Amino acid sequence: MALDDSLEARVERLELPFNEFGVDPYGISKKHLARAAPVLAFFYRHYFRVRCFGCEHVPPRGRGMLVGNHSGGYAVDGAMVLTSMFLEMDPPRLAQGMAEKFINRFPIASLWTSRTGQFTGLPEHARRLLEDDRLLMIFPEGYKGTAKLYSERYSLVDFGTGFMRLALQTRSPIIPFAFLGGGTAVPTIANLYKLGRLLGVPYIPVTPYVLPLPLPAPLEIHYGEPLTFTGTGNEDDEIIIGYVEQVKARIAELIEKGRVRRQERLFL
Repeated sequence: MALDDSLEARVERLELPFNEFGVDPYGISKKHLARAAPVLAFFYRHYFRVRCFGCEHVPPRGRGMLVGNHSGGYAVDGAMVLTSMFLEMDPPRLAQGMAEKFINRFPIASLWTSRTGQFTGLPEHARRLLEDDRLLMIFPEGYKGTAKLYSERYSLVDFGTGFMRLALQTRSPIIPFAFLGGGTAVPTIANLYKLGRLLGVPYIPVTPYVLPLPLPAPLEIHYGEPLTFTGTGNEDDEIIIGYVEQVKARIAELIEKGRVRRQERLFL
């Protein structure tokens, strides 16, 4: 089966309430998804040669939160996680990310992110999507996660707690995942924060070859079993932080297992 045909068919199989114009209630457009799919599929299948494990842990329908580690200088990880849901799931799912607010400053990027389902990371947006049984992708480390240097590529920085309150309020399962290889694809040795602020972004990553263009390094995504927590989202910070630490520990475990397997394959 031709790749283009399969991608077109997958867009048609997305279980979203598109109207007669191919647009859903959030403004997500079939036309934009169909145009973006071949580009993302090329990077996923051929450039980064992504290997995906544990997709069976992601619910085929209904609400859920994909929660994982950030790495790789900028959102290479997010793009590949979203693509994994589109290419590996049956039926395909459109995962929706909570984009950083600075993206709205760039007209073209703002248009394409919104038309493909990636909205500004505001709590009200996330809650509404989950209540409509959508699948959200969340990186609790925020931009500090992608700012990790090459030597820190397997580490985790502090997690925010908002995602946990949201999961409790909407009774959403959390599917932890580990993203490996981002630090190799964009091997960051320094970050230029002042230059980034001048350009309207948090920072500009610097690599050994200066420009932060991604190398064709193999990437891996490891999804773990869903985690569920009881509560209303109004619990004391101490309880919420305890829940967050459980999620963080599970992601760290997935990262370590994936790291060991990658090293073992290198020596085979």
